[in-house]
Amino acid sequence: MPVSHALRRLIRIRELEEERSRLALESAIAERDRLNHALHLAGHRERNGRALIALSARSGELCDRLAGLEEARIALRLREVLSERIASAELEVSEQRESYLSTRIKRRQAETLIEETERTDARQGARRSQQDLDEWFRSRIEAGSIMRNGATKHRRFAAGKSIEKTAAKLQRN
Repeated sequence: MPVSHALRRLIRIRELEEERSRLALESAIAERDRLNHALHLAGHRERNGRALIALSARSGELCDRLAGLEEARIALRLREVLSERIASAELEVSEQRESYLSTRIKRRQAETLIEETERTDARQGARRSQQDLDEWFRSRIEAGSIMRNGATKHRRFAAGKSIEKTAAKLQRN
């Protein structure tokens, strides 16, 4: 039986689900990468704050020292917040990856089902074609056998008549 429209629609739906899931995974990965980059920048900001503290210690500028302390404190707090958000983003990436793999498996199962149906159809078509050829060949052989049997009977009949004619001629003579 040919692949039904329902199976074709199913595979199309599975492809769309996989695409949506892939995009969600890419989005989650991009968010995690963005948070990692922000964490890196917060570390850089903390180092700049400590450098400003060291510079103010040499120059004696109280304003620079306070700014450096505040920069380092804000950067440290930002890193703590970003670390928590990165952890939740990692969980989101993991869940999205699982979802993507699940939808991919479903799509591949549907493809396998369709491919198996097509292979079965092809085997059945080849089998029917071979059966038709066998039937045609068998009918040709049977027709030839009938023709040969008919010709043999005809020859016997013709031979029987010629014997009768010969016997009739002999009796007349």
